[in-house]
Amino acid sequence: MQLVVARIGRAHGVKGEVTVEVRTDEPELRLAPGAVLATDPAAAGPLTIETGRVHSGRLLLRFAGVADRTAAEALRNTLLIAEVDPEELPEEEDEYYDHQLMDLDVVTADGVEVGRITEISHLPSQDLFIVERPDGSEVMIPFVSEIVAEIDLEEQRAVITPPPGLIDDRAEIVSSREESPRGESGDAS
Repeated sequence: MQLVVARIGRAHGVKGEVTVEVRTDEPELRLAPGAVLATDPAAAGPLTIETGRVHSGRLLLRFAGVADRTAAEALRNTLLIAEVDPEELPEEEDEYYDHQLMDLDVVTADGVEVGRITEISHLPSQDLFIVERPDGSEVMIPFVSEIVAEIDLEEQRAVITPPPGLIDDRAEIVSSREESPRGESGDAS
């Protein structure tokens, strides 16, 4: 099975290094020197990692055969794909691979059907479930513990506790201003 483990960003310096947006919880395993990764688009690869280092909080990689900035920049936005045993599970208990979450039924804690996960969007701040509702519309649900209460792989469902307005139009609007009764404004009329 293939998993997207990173997306190549811009070139860094003049010797062929690139920044990467890491999409794996195991970069030391998947993005280690010597790793051979497939690519999307396929014509860009396969790529073999020569070196890797962290610079200013970003992972920088250099690939075999990519020796200058021009060649590095040509790889921008290429997805790096690792071949993974389908039986392999993440090391941490509350971690999941995208393929484990795809097609899970999404229900609220009180059993209301929300829809089915059709995509997982990896953003810098958090991951989002893209959920297709029974009527064909989509809703985005942040994959954070405050909202996603449980992932049950055996039952093939994700249980959520959404805040008002996330999955429906009945948002509670609360004003921070307290209304004062007439005549108590403090002026001496």
